Amino acid sequence: MIPGPIEFEAVVMDAMSVPTPSHLAPDFIESFGHSLEMMREVWMCPSGQPFVVAGTGTLAMDIAGSNLIEPGDHALVISTGYFGQRFANLLKRYGAEITLLTAPVGDIVPVEEIEAALKKKKFRLMTFTHVDTSTAVMNDPKPIGALGKKYNVLTILDGVCSVAGEEIQQEAWGIDVVLTASQKAIGVPPGLALLVVSPKAMSEWKNRSKPVANYYADWGNWLPIMEAYIQRKPSYFGTPAVNLILALEKSLHLILNEGMKQRIERHSKVGHAFRDGLRNLGLKIIPLYDRVAANTLSAAYFPDNVMGSAIISGILEEGVIVAGGLLPEIKNSYFRVGHMGITGKYEVVTTLKAIETSLMKQGLKIEFDACLKTALKIL
Repeated sequence: MIPGPIEFEAVVMDAMSVPTPSHLAPDFIESFGHSLEMMREVWMCPSGQPFVVAGTGTLAMDIAGSNLIEPGDHALVISTGYFGQRFANLLKRYGAEITLLTAPVGDIVPVEEIEAALKKKKFRLMTFTHVDTSTAVMNDPKPIGALGKKYNVLTILDGVCSVAGEEIQQEAWGIDVVLTASQKAIGVPPGLALLVVSPKAMSEWKNRSKPVANYYADWGNWLPIMEAYIQRKPSYFGTPAVNLILALEKSLHLILNEGMKQRIERHSKVGHAFRDGLRNLGLKIIPLYDRVAANTLSAAYFPDNVMGSAIISGILEEGVIVAGGLLPEIKNSYFRVGHMGITGKYEVVTTLKAIETSLMKQGLKIEFDACLKTALKIL
């Protein structure tokens, strides 16, 4: 129950186990092309250019940043945790002048503060994290996308922990790049960096004054490949992660078969049930308000005067794996639980029961099974 890699559907794992075909085989070409087309539907960006590249979510960030920034460009980075700061560090490598807006732990940067920064200087790029995996804090992308359009600033949404789990309407909300990784709500084992890029961002990239400083990430190398596969033609720049792409096709099909509206509502219900269950155990969650709390994972502080490592070990003894803290300033004070993809009632109940049992072993007074009753009322 960590926030990635998550548990995967059996049919997705079956696709990983088939004998690896050639990336030029007709069946694989069809699978890759179909995957790219379905990404447009999941991202809700019919005019967008999808990219699938072997790598991690950090590579997806690197691809977006390296292609859209040039030395001396100004970039506005909105940080709600560990991964906002990572984007700032990444863009600095490509010569960007960074303005960093950092939210207090558990909160978001107000839209008014973002707009005030946009009024002060001309930015080429604005990045923000939809759900920061380190804090379980969620931004609302819609008003930030609107600010990007208003001030003619390219927007990059880090959706590593949100795509296919939280609502994203990329085209309607005017967001130029939405990126993610395969191992979270997309529901595919680690190894794919996934992006959908708006026509505006592709146009700005084509009009760069300098070459992209990252050879592997350069859209100039990958765009012909994506275009060829969409046209059901073979092409080559670097060997694709063939079995992962076969698995991606299966998972995207499952996602769209469920329906995007239904899938987002299911994640919302699971997220609310899990947060309310944690609160019923007497735990304080990191997001300060429910409106900024993610539905794909939860983060909760350990109780006072209790060893966090003992709680995590106790949960493990019950057969459930959760993640420790990640944000440096509070790293040893909290833990994180992923609940995305195929997570449902069984996983929520099992995990809450494991946490309850672990807390009781540490001597905390808890009403037996009350957290389960709370969660099940929602589910």
